[in-house]
Amino acid sequence: MKRFEIQQIAHLPPQILTLEKEAVGEGFRFLTRLITEWHSGTNRFDAPGECLMAAYLNKQLIGIGGLSVDPYADNNAARLRRVYVAASSRGQHVGQTLVKALIERAALRFQIVRLSTDTSEGNAFYRHCGFKRTDDAHATHIMLLGDA
Repeated sequence: MKRFEIQQIAHLPPQILTLEKEAVGEGFRFLTRLITEWHSGTNRFDAPGECLMAAYLNKQLIGIGGLSVDPYADNNAARLRRVYVAASSRGQHVGQTLVKALIERAALRFQIVRLSTDTSEGNAFYRHCGFKRTDDAHATHIMLLGDA
């Protein structure tokens, strides 16, 4: 099996444009929002407890995902955002490993991780990662961390 690595990043890698093009081709616009918000300074995943992580295989960007303070909940809640894995790398545990790294990071500061997805594939993926469905108006899935 190919070895990939997950790294916390402080800058958007230039390869994000390739990943964005693929995501848009699949009907997903959230990487476009990631790039737009990053360049405008709206969200750089740099508040306390936040981070942006990337998955690399042979120095090629194959996945990305962020963790931010959830704007729809109290400050003990993090929000998983902009998680995307290149189609060619799916089924190789890249997404699971990326989400696990983000959850481990979240556990250092937050008690809850929330997210929203609108696809059945996303629902299945996040449930497989340990998230539970929720009927909250601003989240589809939730995970309680530690003693929460």
